[in-house]
Amino acid sequence: MKFKAGLIALASAGLAVTGIASAQTQGVTKTEIVIGTVQDLSGPIVGFSKPTVNGMRMRVDEINELGGIHGRKLRLVVEDHGYDPKKAVLAAQKLIQKDRIFAVLGSIGTPTAMAAMPLYLEKNVAHLFPLSGARQMYEPLQKLKYSFAATYYEQLRSGLKYLVKEKGLKRVCTIYQDDDFGLEVKDGGEAALKELGMKYAEVTTFKRGATDFSSQVARMKNANCDVVVMGTIIRETIGTVATARKLGFNPEFIGSTASYDGIIAKLGGAAVNGYYSTCQISFPYADDASKSVRDWHARYKEKFKEDPTLFSVYGQIIISLFAAAAEKAGPNLNPDTLDKAIESLTVPRDMFGGDAQTFGPKKHLGATRAKLCQIQNGRWVSITDYIAN
Repeated sequence: MKFKAGLIALASAGLAVTGIASAQTQGVTKTEIVIGTVQDLSGPIVGFSKPTVNGMRMRVDEINELGGIHGRKLRLVVEDHGYDPKKAVLAAQKLIQKDRIFAVLGSIGTPTAMAAMPLYLEKNVAHLFPLSGARQMYEPLQKLKYSFAATYYEQLRSGLKYLVKEKGLKRVCTIYQDDDFGLEVKDGGEAALKELGMKYAEVTTFKRGATDFSSQVARMKNANCDVVVMGTIIRETIGTVATARKLGFNPEFIGSTASYDGIIAKLGGAAVNGYYSTCQISFPYADDASKSVRDWHARYKEKFKEDPTLFSVYGQIIISLFAAAAEKAGPNLNPDTLDKAIESLTVPRDMFGGDAQTFGPKKHLGATRAKLCQIQNGRWVSITDYIAN
């Protein structure tokens, strides 16, 4: 009986130890919250990712200087995927298994996020606020899966419809990257046209990494299109528009937030003047901003020795959203408390003009509207407020 009692006591002690171990949340200690981000630091959209990381790091430092979140400091681990879905999967495995992150924030790129997201969610690691406007970033509804920006689909559905009506456009073409990102843009434009009783006059695609767009542009020119929906990012946007200008093809061009960046205006020069893009925040020009934005701009430039970009702002916003959710989750931070906190999270418009973020149990997308912006004399200008969906 004593032997049996001893076994029972030992088993009970073992269960207690197991209970303590299982209560330990990955990436959360008494003093630290480990978060990760996977960016393109060596591929075609490094011009987006480098400032994103800088914006994230600056905001992390600010939060930590103020004491962190319920006494815990944030530690950000950065990985590179080079805009390659296979590398995104490898980066996810490292972040989950070696770095043991609590959440991954701001994953950039639709095809890369799509490839890696299931790995995080399977391990109960939150996949939050990716830099992708794909609907798959929050659909289907799933615990720990949240997005913060209006989808490419909704951006083009509302933006194209507005532009067609405003300018009396008749023939619409599209050129898009032949992957999940491009399809979202193409489909959003198609939805707008359906509501207007129209169809695409020409549909053409390109492979990721392409540099020659002459054949696609020739097809659209032959179709006499007066507006082109652009499922493009940086070099594809500049390449397509520049090629069109050389061929004497001068329609309106409209892209998504994936092509809303200062580098387009800077590198594209006169060719991209007049280019439209859906947008969700105002470009952070230091000479045309509120005092709070000017102060933020100055701090960023002092820290990184360069001007911030739009993606620096995204980095700031993403970390701020996570911090608000983690603060709301309370001292007992774990996947369940974080999920419940985000489901009840509301964040007002930010100093950059970003739309209010509102989440709910059946609403895992924070903002649903976009504005229309245009390159005018080398600078991005907001030409509408948020367009109704």
